[in-house]
Amino acid sequence: MQTIKNKVHYKTMKILKLLIAGSITMVNLSANAQTRTSAQNLVLTNEDSLNQGINKQKTVLSGYGSASYKRDFNEQQSTMNLDRIVLFIGHKFNDKISVFSEMEVEDAKVAGGDAGGEIAIEQAYLKFNLNRKQYIIAGLIIPRIGLLNENHLPVNFNGVERPLVEQVIIPATWREIGVALYGTAKKLPLNYSIALMNGLNSAGFEHGNGIREGRFEGRNASANNLAITGSLQYNWKNFKFQVSGYVGGTVGLSKRGADSLNLNSGAFGTTLYLAEGNVQYTKNAFSAKALFANISYPDAAKVNVAYAKNLATNMYGGYVEIGYDWLYKKQQQPNFTTFARYEFFDLNSAIPTPPKAIYDGTLKQQHLILGISYLPIPNVVVKADVRLSNTGNQNPELVINPAPNAIPYNPKNTFLNIGIGYSF
Repeated sequence: MQTIKNKVHYKTMKILKLLIAGSITMVNLSANAQTRTSAQNLVLTNEDSLNQGINKQKTVLSGYGSASYKRDFNEQQSTMNLDRIVLFIGHKFNDKISVFSEMEVEDAKVAGGDAGGEIAIEQAYLKFNLNRKQYIIAGLIIPRIGLLNENHLPVNFNGVERPLVEQVIIPATWREIGVALYGTAKKLPLNYSIALMNGLNSAGFEHGNGIREGRFEGRNASANNLAITGSLQYNWKNFKFQVSGYVGGTVGLSKRGADSLNLNSGAFGTTLYLAEGNVQYTKNAFSAKALFANISYPDAAKVNVAYAKNLATNMYGGYVEIGYDWLYKKQQQPNFTTFARYEFFDLNSAIPTPPKAIYDGTLKQQHLILGISYLPIPNVVVKADVRLSNTGNQNPELVINPAPNAIPYNPKNTFLNIGIGYSF
């Protein structure tokens, strides 16, 4: 066993040397690209042009896609996947009203009886321009929470995989049906948003997956429970600060149905709270960003009893990313970056007591991601990274199939990822 581990670590170090050879400073592509875009009003996609009201055509096509190769060294397993293909269609009715719609296919295909694959509407809303600084959107919307939720194109973030914290704590891409107001302050570099939308479904929450499976995503969403989310963004010199929050009910049952399960119903019954803050910094070729998010679910014990779940009352996660663009020019073509990201999260940092949940050490994790990104043009990216992961120990109470029937759990693992992506 020790010999196998030594071989794995030898291979890992060899890969790391290839990825970061000659690198002294790391790059954060996403913060760099996004901040430059904001500073120079750069339009990277046709959707951007429609959103900014500068497109010449009334109807526009846009989209993005990505594919990846992944190697799990513990499992000695490699996979290749067409992660997603997304097609956007937008139309400008007049200077005041536009429609935005986007369809996504994940994992290449959907076949009856086969696991995996998804066809979904990622966004579908009407946009009403109130004036030059304010607008309203209504329909299937993507709220402004975190860094990735709104800016999830593969050319906009570092690494082949999306940041893990913005998958398990902030369930990006998070979309629900609702109405939102977006605006910019008159005399300050301050952007704001506030939205009212349907809440979550606590019956769908899964141990080890945060609140992700509680999203309705526009499909038969309960309107008995609601949610409010809002954000503030402030730009100062080379910094961009953001705070956002979410407060929403998680039980959409009728009062009678909720009472039978001893759950609180109503618009904000069995409430879940999410708070998030992030900061981005960029100066010429160097950039950095940091994000932290926390979920509080005070009534997790009631949900655990009602649905035989193993949910936590508190979850948190965050990451820090720094980097450097070695080919930095104001024209931004081409772009070769190296980056490092450290992520940490705990999906059961606090659990209900007396024992109405079982602690799972594997859900307390740390990840170090080191990699490169090359953009020959702003709309195409080739990526590669290595992820070194470390988790807590497995709880024997949660082991259904113990050794020797199953391979012993290893809290340390290494992953190699290679991918391509595009947007237009």
